[in-house]
Amino acid sequence: MSSTLKVLQVIPKLGYGGAETGCYDIAHYLPENNCESFLVTSGGELIKFLNREKVKLIRLPVHSKNPLLILFNSFALIFIIFYYNISIVHARSRAPAWSCLFATKITRRKFVTTFHGTYNFSSKIKKIYNSVMLKSDLIIAGSNFIFSHIKDNYIEYLNIKKKFLVIFRGINVDYFDPSTKLDSDQDKLIENWDLDRNKKIILLPGRLTYWKGQELFLEAINMVNTQLGYDAFHVVLLGSDQGRDLYRKKLVRLSEQYRMTKQIKFIDHCKDMALAYKVADIVVSASIEPEAFGRVAVEAQSMQKLILASNIGGSNETIIDGKSGLLFEAGNSDDLSKKIIQVMNFDPNELSKMVNFGRENVVKKFNVEKMCFSTYSEYKKLFNECQI
Repeated sequence: MSSTLKVLQVIPKLGYGGAETGCYDIAHYLPENNCESFLVTSGGELIKFLNREKVKLIRLPVHSKNPLLILFNSFALIFIIFYYNISIVHARSRAPAWSCLFATKITRRKFVTTFHGTYNFSSKIKKIYNSVMLKSDLIIAGSNFIFSHIKDNYIEYLNIKKKFLVIFRGINVDYFDPSTKLDSDQDKLIENWDLDRNKKIILLPGRLTYWKGQELFLEAINMVNTQLGYDAFHVVLLGSDQGRDLYRKKLVRLSEQYRMTKQIKFIDHCKDMALAYKVADIVVSASIEPEAFGRVAVEAQSMQKLILASNIGGSNETIIDGKSGLLFEAGNSDDLSKKIIQVMNFDPNELSKMVNFGRENVVKKFNVEKMCFSTYSEYKKLFNECQI
């Protein structure tokens, strides 16, 4: 085996999600530490930003759950591993993990998996399918919530001889830094979104899907309006429906029913998410099912914005309730409405103290540099085992 650490990451698509951005960040971190970085994916928006001089990109249909394509990918990965003399293969999703498992067994390379979500395990077959994420030499959980979820639901698949640990996801705190955003850019975005700059802005980012809690959020806003009126603030739902046209129409109808069509804006996409947070006064994460990590909560804190999030999943770890943000009871629109009214009336000094602490919290615990270094350190340990 080569004396240089060579890591091959495999992910279905390289989009803008938390797992994908983490993969992207590590892919660029490795070459800066005298390692060679390889990435196998089927496509995705982030590909155009890859530094091809640092990261070797190989396209395979690793997004597919088709058994024949999974087998095809296995043989393709075997060839890649031998051709480039790969040291470690890191799978970040279940379908490619099956291909990686087979390929690393044949080539006798170290295998790493990251458990990014809770995954559906409503049947025995689904649970067996998910269990591939626990067949690696190193199992990484993206949060303590995911770590506990695995121990509670997959104990029969865990091998005590395999290393199992938590490495928190990280964000780029230099990008999500409020001091880097110009007032002129904020004014332009507010104008593009057709908002009144003299009104407060409540932002809910996230793709339009039922479990992200947009319906609950609109119910809460309706309750807030009965006390504060319709002219007190703007509401922005920022996220694509990703083909869920019926759900989007349902949300539009709900906004019409609540007579808030002039108050609410549906925005599909914003190429500068840091700027989107910057123009907001309050950021809400209203998920009714547990977030594995809760990237919105972390990004908002990094941008020194007040975050309100449901008290389930990763948000319990990323937000220090009452100090770096506020938690509300998941699924309870009444509690969310009361928290919104509460923060609307915050003393400016209290608000400043909370959002400043929020950024300190993120820089200390959820910095992308910390995530990359922790992952790299585990790669090195595995690699050194191979050299003995």
